[in-house]
Amino acid sequence: MNTLHQGRSPTGDAAKGVIVLSDIIEHSRLGSYQIRIMVLCALAVVFDGFDVQAMGFVAPALRQDWLVAPDVFGPIFSASLVGMVIGSLLLSAVADRIGRRPVLIGAVMLSGLITLATSFATSVESLLALRFLTGIGLGAILPNALALTSEYSPGRKKTFLVMMMACCLSIGAAVGGATAALLIPDFGWRSVFVVGGIGPMVIGVLMLFMLPESLNVLVQKPNQRSTVLRILQRIAPQVGVSEDSRIVYGEARAAGAPIGQLFSEGRRDTTLLLWLMHFANLAILYFLANWLPTLVKDAGLPLRTSVIAGTILQVASVLGSLCLARLITRYGYFRVLPVSYLIGALAIALIGQVASSPQMLFAVVFVVGFCAIGGLNGINALAVASYPAALRTTGIGWALGVGRFGSILAPMLGGILLARQWSISSLFLVAAVPALVLAGALLVMHGRARRAAQAPANLLHKEAT
Repeated sequence: MNTLHQGRSPTGDAAKGVIVLSDIIEHSRLGSYQIRIMVLCALAVVFDGFDVQAMGFVAPALRQDWLVAPDVFGPIFSASLVGMVIGSLLLSAVADRIGRRPVLIGAVMLSGLITLATSFATSVESLLALRFLTGIGLGAILPNALALTSEYSPGRKKTFLVMMMACCLSIGAAVGGATAALLIPDFGWRSVFVVGGIGPMVIGVLMLFMLPESLNVLVQKPNQRSTVLRILQRIAPQVGVSEDSRIVYGEARAAGAPIGQLFSEGRRDTTLLLWLMHFANLAILYFLANWLPTLVKDAGLPLRTSVIAGTILQVASVLGSLCLARLITRYGYFRVLPVSYLIGALAIALIGQVASSPQMLFAVVFVVGFCAIGGLNGINALAVASYPAALRTTGIGWALGVGRFGSILAPMLGGILLARQWSISSLFLVAAVPALVLAGALLVMHGRARRAAQAPANLLHKEAT
């Protein structure tokens, strides 16, 4: 693909041509400017993951402090997830219209401020309200971070970098587990929320000074040419520009509401399948993230062991993401992810059988994190590859937003089944079902992608086939 129309070289003089920004980035090297953008986004996602996991790690200690029954935590776990649905569905479409930068910075600052306030909670009711408000901010972080990463990534590194950005969610969760294990015994559960609140606010301040807007958004706005040219100079200084050069991103903005465009131009089936996959994937992630430490402790193991098991889940997901990213880059999404989820389903079902043995538990949880939770980042990358830049944040945000219903229902279902005295082994058999659904949905999308590849207009990115 050429950076310039009329057959010009992507590294040539653009003085008399039309500058296609997406093509320039596609053929650029990964420079320090792009790395800075991705580091800032990655730090925001890390604290997103930290906060999401924090409640699961805090729950056993908070339960002892407040003397409440375990089923009380079902609504508490779900409160932030309800807020995340609102943040994902509403703020993602706002970001595609007014810009990713203000929405991302606002979301990071809001989530940090409310998380810090959570350290002062004194009742279940106040905790519910604070977790809900935190979730609104958290819901907008990952879609915008993934969209910015995709837009500023060179083509040959895009899939890997997008998966690594999504992987930061698991890194943050692992950091949250390690932080909880270190802080709670000496400083109590409130200290976890202090750390989880101050960090995002610091990142938000850095973003105010260092994070640029999406180029796809900037070219749509009047009087932003000089800003676009400054960013272009940082990414590809070899491209010459004159006052007569016309600058475009490369994709025309679709008419109508961004949400409606997710179902137009043949995108309906892709959108619905992505929604189903995110629903199933987030159901797995949040059931395990919220209930694994508590269920392991209820199986008779010490609190520290239960926290370690939750941390292993997240560490393994990071390693899984790294390996799966390489495999997907080489073999494609649909040759790698279905196998990963089938193995993950088997491992999830086995957790309940080995919950009383720390060594076996850690081994099985590692496989679950590697195959099932690590695969989540592949699903996020697939969503990025499935939409044009003008719809990318909306597409990712709505996939995650619909998926959040899975993350809401799964922890609540766990609390209901616990209250009805279901055994631990039965709970994890239920938790394995979404992984099987995911494998099936991926196979359906694979068949659709193969048919679409034979049509003149293939809706999926070529890396997805």
